[in-house]
Amino acid sequence: MSDIKAQYKKHFKTDLSAGLVVFLIALPLCLGISLASGAPLFAGIISGIIGGIVVGFLSGSSINVSGPAASVALVVFTAIQTMGSYQAVLLAVILAGIFQIILGFIKAGTIAYFFPNAMIKGILASIGLVLILKQIPHALGIDEVFEGMESFRQNDGRNTFSEIAYVMQNIGWGATIITLFSLAIIILWERPGLKKYSFFQFFPSALAAVIFAILINLGYNLYLPELALGSNHLVQLPVAKDFGEFFGFFTLPDFSQITNPQIITIALSITFIASLESLLSTEAGDKLDPYKRKTSTNTELKAQGIGNIVAGLVGGLPITAVIVRTSANVNAGGRTKVATMTHGVIMLICVALIPTVLNMIPLAALSAVLFVVGYKLTSYPIYAGVFKQGKKQFLPFIITILTVMFTDLITGIIVGGTVAVFFILRDNYKNAYLHNKVAKDGNEKTTVRLAEEVTFLNKADIMLFLDHIPENHHLVIDGSKSIFIHPDIYDILDDFKETSKYKNIELEIIGLDDRKKSEKFWVG
Repeated sequence: MSDIKAQYKKHFKTDLSAGLVVFLIALPLCLGISLASGAPLFAGIISGIIGGIVVGFLSGSSINVSGPAASVALVVFTAIQTMGSYQAVLLAVILAGIFQIILGFIKAGTIAYFFPNAMIKGILASIGLVLILKQIPHALGIDEVFEGMESFRQNDGRNTFSEIAYVMQNIGWGATIITLFSLAIIILWERPGLKKYSFFQFFPSALAAVIFAILINLGYNLYLPELALGSNHLVQLPVAKDFGEFFGFFTLPDFSQITNPQIITIALSITFIASLESLLSTEAGDKLDPYKRKTSTNTELKAQGIGNIVAGLVGGLPITAVIVRTSANVNAGGRTKVATMTHGVIMLICVALIPTVLNMIPLAALSAVLFVVGYKLTSYPIYAGVFKQGKKQFLPFIITILTVMFTDLITGIIVGGTVAVFFILRDNYKNAYLHNKVAKDGNEKTTVRLAEEVTFLNKADIMLFLDHIPENHHLVIDGSKSIFIHPDIYDILDDFKETSKYKNIELEIIGLDDRKKSEKFWVG
């Protein structure tokens, strides 16, 4: 306990700073995902607050940041069209939270430990690459695509690359200048020479960039109105006239839909996608964590479930752990839960008290912040490091990246995981045994030593090997070192004993008689 308190004390200042940075990044993403979901604009903000405070407090992770995610946006959008009301979908969000808690109690979170490292590295790198590509339009003054959009095909009818081609022909110079100034400030702010001063250590470079961007746009309005950014290029947060109107932004679920079977289908869809992304983000976050702390994925499922129940009760979108915000948290110096919870508290205070100020923030400045986050996730040394590990690691890695780029995150997880598992199964298929062949007095003898574990996955390889044993051969099968041999393998050996008689093969089996006492296992 004293070590935990020491960590909180040691990182308190940097955690507060990191929480502020994550808030700046999360704010437009929450709004963008609300738009993509077809939900009320404030729904994403509600989930951002709950994801930060509630899930952040309950999570077993010190660095995970949770909130609304683009991966669930299409499910919510389709569900709203199907059910005819957002209130009905909120009931599905509550049920999804209950399902996640059940999954946590039955230890379903352990599936995350089977995510191959190559796939996780590929997901992180792909998110960084997609983040950069998706932010190019916002950086150059084209904000037709929702913030937080991750899929290849976009809401404006274009895709990731055709959008960039379109932007290059319609550059908004006011936004571009703000982006360049913001990038320069962030890069200079992080220079070792400035980091010697406590002010530059605590005051986030992202906040400095945002403040300068607001001032530049105010300068445009005064002196260069042709460069001034309109409201569609700024954060667009709903502004309440009073607290009564502010509380009106919250929505209650429609419990009368509880008997509608479609609600269960929607809830299961949300459960699957939200749980999968949360588990992946948790595993990826543990790899980003400088202290390499291990998070209980079952605890994470329970925390996400409680967060979704609360979100559904007050009008929020489904919540997941989100890689972009988690990586931004780590890059900004977040090391404990204080950072995650701080971002939620700041979001609650700011949207309630100073929404007008937030609506002055240019999206171009936030693009500069996300460029830096994306670069750190997908820099060249990451690719070079995985490449050096060989094709068994690099192919799943690069296929995951390409799949995410040209489809979406969930598809990338499935395809990348499948490719990685293929290599694992192939290695398992090939490593069931070792054999050596010797010739003595004109007679050939082959000795086969079975591995410690020989599973049904090895059936095909062993069958092919035995089929190619020539006539008049001496074959020794040694299973004395094996701990587990699947019954299917015993069946193959039984069949081969009969085959060996007709091929005049001298078959000698060692160490398997005692392992299968129920069967007479003799040498023919």
